[in-house]
Amino acid sequence: MPRPRRVDAPGYPQHVVQRGNNRQAVFFNSGDPAIYLGLLRDCAKEHNCRVHAYVLMGNHVHLLATPDVSGGLSRMMQAVNRSYVRRVNEREGRTGTLWEGRFHSTLVDTDQYVLACQRYIELNPVRARMVVHPGDYRWSSYRANAQGRANALLVPHSAFQLIALDLEERRRRYAEFIEQGIPAGDLTVIRGALQSQRRLAGTLAGSEPIRGAKGI
Repeated sequence: MPRPRRVDAPGYPQHVVQRGNNRQAVFFNSGDPAIYLGLLRDCAKEHNCRVHAYVLMGNHVHLLATPDVSGGLSRMMQAVNRSYVRRVNEREGRTGTLWEGRFHSTLVDTDQYVLACQRYIELNPVRARMVVHPGDYRWSSYRANAQGRANALLVPHSAFQLIALDLEERRRRYAEFIEQGIPAGDLTVIRGALQSQRRLAGTLAGSEPIRGAKGI
């Protein structure tokens, strides 16, 4: 079966997953995630992409990002992966790639889906039972989005900004949204979209606007 054609839709966010080759580890020490995020920050700017959320796991990464030019997302991922692999290979004395040949992505074309995907991404370490609370995990965007920690990589999506005009209130409401967890049906829909690499569609049980939000 041929691989699904990747959607190129400037201005629309996409949920991206890049896995290690044969599901093997891609981060080998405590400094590797920071190196990856630094490269992602630089390459996102270079290739006109906005990163809204992320999580780095042991053998894969999740991103929520919007390309602002045609082909920007693919060029950003290629540049990050190429630079990261070169650095790791030189240090570890290894050869070959760390990553699967292609990243998986799905188009996220409504504000409700944006928030659902962002929650899915930031709760990944909790689902994996690595931490009890998403704020306990260092290598995700939760601390910035929900707790206000400075993060030069992130550019908030308009759906997140419309939760509340007041910044502290926005973070509080977003943290409450995260605390609700993800309904099982939402997990099925989001994972199915990633597997098929098609537009995120279907009914999300957790896609209702955050209480008090305007414009979502």
